[in-house]
Amino acid sequence: MKRFKSGLLLSLILSVLICGLAQPQAQAEDGGLLDGILSTSGIEVSGDLAFNSIYMWRGIMLDGDAVVQPGFYVRSPESKFGRIKVGIWLNHDLQNQDSLRSSETDYIFDYTYSFPSLALSTGFTYYDFPDAAPSDGAPRGFSREVYGGVTFTKLLLSPAIYYYYDFGKKEDGGGEGSYTVLNLSHSIPFVMKNYKMSLDFSGHVGYNNKQYYRGKGGDAALGVGVTVPLFKNLMCKPNINYTVPWGNLSDKNNGNQKNRLYGGVYLSYVF
Repeated sequence: MKRFKSGLLLSLILSVLICGLAQPQAQAEDGGLLDGILSTSGIEVSGDLAFNSIYMWRGIMLDGDAVVQPGFYVRSPESKFGRIKVGIWLNHDLQNQDSLRSSETDYIFDYTYSFPSLALSTGFTYYDFPDAAPSDGAPRGFSREVYGGVTFTKLLLSPAIYYYYDFGKKEDGGGEGSYTVLNLSHSIPFVMKNYKMSLDFSGHVGYNNKQYYRGKGGDAALGVGVTVPLFKNLMCKPNINYTVPWGNLSDKNNGNQKNRLYGGVYLSYVF
């Protein structure tokens, strides 16, 4: 509980400092040449930055310390051939209160084709784990994962079903298993003191088939956040989440995961 409180307090302090720097609906000056090139080409460049009290991933706590998680992405223009996204995402400790080390760099490729009422996606992720010590003696761990999914964009709660298959060998630090998940989300817009905000709910139920541990089980999670627009194209979302493992994932002799409450703040910017 002390670890949760310290990590959450750090995330909330960062949230208040960042969100408090902006005025409601503040408008920035035009971005000049870069904005002109991006708007003409249809290419979308974006970045995000998350601060979380712990690092939770698919029902597994990878780090009990507060973490920072930046990402950078480039998307091709919308077209009749679909849309491609490439990106890089990182995780890094902000504290050093436990023995877990969770430095990570993910390289992402995604292809999405949109229909009037749904979107189909497939992609590949390469995971780099510089802190891992693989059993085969390699200097760092790594893994590779492919995935496919469908999002029903016109249905209530925007249900999305995804299947991830990690084919990295465990001796290299890989997952060597699969994860299937149903994601749900819903936002309620509202206005407060000239801020056009939204109350955002999210949840998922996932099934883990031997990915990063021996058994079969899964997790369920609920989250709530408030999206606050700051400067032009910049938004801030403080959030809190609760996750529950089930099946072998919660077995003391296997996954040994527990119910966990954690929080953070998420920032996103579109150039």
